[in-house]
Amino acid sequence: MKISMVSEHASPLAALGGVDAGGQNVHVAALSSNLARRGHQVTVYTRRDDPDLPAKVPVEHGLTVVHIDAGPAKHIPKDDLLPFMSQLADGICQDWGENVPDVVHAHFWMSGLAALQAAGRAQGSGKVPVVQTFHALGAVKRRHQGAADTSPAARAWLEPWVGRTADWIVATCPDEVFELKALGINPAKVSIAPCGVDLELFNGKSDDGASARVAYDGKACSGTGSRPRKHRILIVGRLVPRKGVDLVIQSLPLLAEAGFEDVELLIVGGSGDALALDEDPEVQRLRAIARDLGVADQVTMLGQVPRGAMPGIFRSADVVACTPWYEPFGIVPLEAMACGVPVVAAAVGGLRETVVDHRTGLHVPPRDPEAIAAAVQELLADPVLRAEMGRAGMRRARSRYSWDRVAADTEKAYRSVLAASRRAGDSYEPLEGVVL
Repeated sequence: MKISMVSEHASPLAALGGVDAGGQNVHVAALSSNLARRGHQVTVYTRRDDPDLPAKVPVEHGLTVVHIDAGPAKHIPKDDLLPFMSQLADGICQDWGENVPDVVHAHFWMSGLAALQAAGRAQGSGKVPVVQTFHALGAVKRRHQGAADTSPAARAWLEPWVGRTADWIVATCPDEVFELKALGINPAKVSIAPCGVDLELFNGKSDDGASARVAYDGKACSGTGSRPRKHRILIVGRLVPRKGVDLVIQSLPLLAEAGFEDVELLIVGGSGDALALDEDPEVQRLRAIARDLGVADQVTMLGQVPRGAMPGIFRSADVVACTPWYEPFGIVPLEAMACGVPVVAAAVGGLRETVVDHRTGLHVPPRDPEAIAAAVQELLADPVLRAEMGRAGMRRARSRYSWDRVAADTEKAYRSVLAASRRAGDSYEPLEGVVL
């Protein structure tokens, strides 16, 4: 099968942890790689954001990344990319030529716009089915962020149009299916294939880093750098307000009141390495909260670290905290579970599905530092419980969230779409009222 992936802002080649880099980059890279290993020819189309990037990058047998000129060749925040989607569609069509793919799989709503335009222009060569994965929905974002939502206003109606017009939608969790139905999208054309985890990289093997509680560079990771602490809570991810890192910081004094004061909070992620964090407004806000609460010496921010170092950092933790206001899916809990570490997770979005309450971790209500403190306290007080949950997490990650299984589920969706391809002469619903 010849498959075109469209991922306008999230290149599979991008480094993780930047402002607009994260779970979608991992998802597109791993899904594409595993589909290629299953014998398919996969091309990922993404926007050129650096003039020095080559036009085409062979990644492995069966997988190529193509950089399309769509807007200035520089970093542009993803919420500002809408005007360039028509150019992205033009570049995709030009690369296809007469050799159109069997299926196009778009990732994120703006990629869906480009994919649908490209497929519509290629209809002289036969119907090209479009499969859509949203990764995040604007309606959910607006619900939780309100006026702080930076999405373009047109997303409110363009995103549902993408959902109605695409031939099939691959959602990442049951919660997303309900949200799609609320947008007027027929659930009969929705299947579920979750995000996955690299089980070769993330695993429960013991290592020296875990026993010594050291970071990837071998330096001490306590809040002051002066001594290791008895317990470690770990947070991994982009440092933006909705991730709820401040809630975990607020839980530290409550843990101390309960007798767990020898605890460190290690935070991995941000806009650069540890030195670059000084320029990050969210980092400054979090540090100010820690200072005001008197727990600054318990909090360490590492910034971005190499991906290969992450398994050891996960295994060095007693608990991984993932407490966002909302989360479409969330790969970090899977990586923690695969490494055998229990997760304290906000009961929102996809986290309700991946983390099984009282089996692989504990659920807490969103935006509730007291509940976070109580859950962490329960786990820190019971090493046997932590070990049991860690083993259960590893079993769940391996049985449900391998990328090979995710690729197989996605491949099944492609074959269903191809089998039910529309009759000759069908075309996509026109996109009117907006100039892209």
